[in-house]
Amino acid sequence: MLQTAQLGQTDMHITRAGFGAWAIGGGGWSHAWGEQDDAESIAAIRYAVESGVNWIDTAAIYGLGHSEEVVGRAVRDIPEADRPYIFTKGGLAWDESDRSAAARRVGEPASLRREVESSLRRLEAERIDLYQMHWPAADGTPLEEYWQTFAELKAEGKVRAIGLSNHDVDALERAEAIDHVDSLQPPFNLIRREAAGDVIPWCAKHGTGVIVYSPMASGLLTGSFTEERAAALGDDDWRSRSKDFKGEGLRRNLALVEDLRPVAERNETSVAALAVAWTLAFTGVTGAIVGARRPDQIDGWLPAINLNLDDQDLSDIGAAIRAHGIGDGPALP
Repeated sequence: MLQTAQLGQTDMHITRAGFGAWAIGGGGWSHAWGEQDDAESIAAIRYAVESGVNWIDTAAIYGLGHSEEVVGRAVRDIPEADRPYIFTKGGLAWDESDRSAAARRVGEPASLRREVESSLRRLEAERIDLYQMHWPAADGTPLEEYWQTFAELKAEGKVRAIGLSNHDVDALERAEAIDHVDSLQPPFNLIRREAAGDVIPWCAKHGTGVIVYSPMASGLLTGSFTEERAAALGDDDWRSRSKDFKGEGLRRNLALVEDLRPVAERNETSVAALAVAWTLAFTGVTGAIVGARRPDQIDGWLPAINLNLDDQDLSDIGAAIRAHGIGDGPALP
């Protein structure tokens, strides 16, 4: 039985890790991970659900709608009682005539309502379990206006719960004054730890669930990533343009991974599972979004859900972070 936790004040109890569907959006857009086989994606989702994972996080922008379509197909034939919660995100608009162009951050209410309807259609769903604003709007729409739209969508039954992604404490405070923020989705991992110093404690105090993304730093903390693999990343993989995946940044990150191996071995688990479990050790973190492109990748992180790190584990991990001078933010829960 996989451990679960209540998502904020909602009635949803989610497994402490969920299936992240960014990469399965496939290629041909600005933040793609490269080409992806849909049949393999569907097999991965179904394997995760069969293993007990009870939620999937996707977004309209992933593959410019394609990820949501794949998720919809994957869960279509799963009996309703066994079907996972589906979380998705909106607020990013793209240009179909130029799929490689960066998306626009849009908060205009009519646009958000169109997005919700499109997501429902692609997901083949009557209601979205958690709908999140992907990024703060950059079209001049005030947070108060787009968050009011989210509150209305919840009241109308289009969505079950509402959340914010990539928003800071000030934004959380302003949104909370209008309607409760059911969840927050921040980036959080051993390399990028800022959220533990501000938004995660805020959420713990206000009854807001936290589902962190990129707990394995987009593959860097899996234990299987190498300099050779980084050098082979295609131009259609966004990681090929990231400082964390080349030069001194990559070398430091891989050195951290080597220091994690003894802790993983002591716990008879993988580095990937250890990295995910570390994020779950922080008070206020409800669950972690973990991606997979093939069924076998899920076996690498699934044990994190039931892995409870002790004080010695956390101390050794913190010492490794400090030794390599990686990132900012708390190194210990």
